[in-house]
Amino acid sequence: MTPASIYLTLAGRNVHLLDWGRADAPAVILWHGLNRNAHDFDRLAAALAGRYRLLVPDTIGRGLSEWSPKPDEEYTVPFYARQAVELADQLGLQTLRWVGTSMGGLIGMVAAATALKGRISHLVLNDVGPAIAPGAVQRILQYAGNPPAFATLPEAEQYFRTIYASFGIADDAGWRRLAETSLRRLPDGRFTPHTDPAVATVLARQAAAGNAGDAWPLYDQITAKTLLIRGAESDLLATETAAEMTRRGPRAIRIDIPGIGHAPALDNPEQIALVAGFLAG
Repeated sequence: MTPASIYLTLAGRNVHLLDWGRADAPAVILWHGLNRNAHDFDRLAAALAGRYRLLVPDTIGRGLSEWSPKPDEEYTVPFYARQAVELADQLGLQTLRWVGTSMGGLIGMVAAATALKGRISHLVLNDVGPAIAPGAVQRILQYAGNPPAFATLPEAEQYFRTIYASFGIADDAGWRRLAETSLRRLPDGRFTPHTDPAVATVLARQAAAGNAGDAWPLYDQITAKTLLIRGAESDLLATETAAEMTRRGPRAIRIDIPGIGHAPALDNPEQIALVAGFLAG
């Protein structure tokens, strides 16, 4: 099965989405992490498309979505959550499920606690929570803040294999797919990551101001059934935070994935089955 490619205007910005499955099936929004794009979920979406309609956006500033002319205002989780609400409203989604990796999970948390509360029935938080370890933010900024350029795609693939080793991507085909869907050409013909560099600039300012992530009050408002998937070696989601997430708010069901860091790729049969089982419950 292959997805349809659609474009919507959300909060005044053009957003690209991959639309998998039947239009009349229960809806699931799959939202990627900070520097990533909709194709991260290709294997998961293909596996779920027989039962659900999967809506998978490129966040603005990534992939085929518009780059913001107001990055400080719009490359923020609250703005992305506003776009998520408009997405649900434009497509008439009265109820939906949500799977979010890292930043995509933060967007889901905000939406599930506020404007989409009562409409998001199931929430999967993939290696993210209300508090984020500062060291992980600094690690991400080391590569996101200074995007390199490559003469060839294999060179870029090797780079991605290094910086995203903690994803635990299942096989060589997965790495090649990630590379091919994560690059754009520069005017000189070289490849560079398909992300607006201002995304990292805004994150750096947020981190310097000490507000890169602390969302416990929002988490406590979530009523959706919640699954927390954590890479057992994650440097972004501390074990103490994950434990607290099972005791307060929606009291998430917690599953740790051994041998994986930030964040599980959700691209192998075991992880896909974990997500599928939760969404069906």
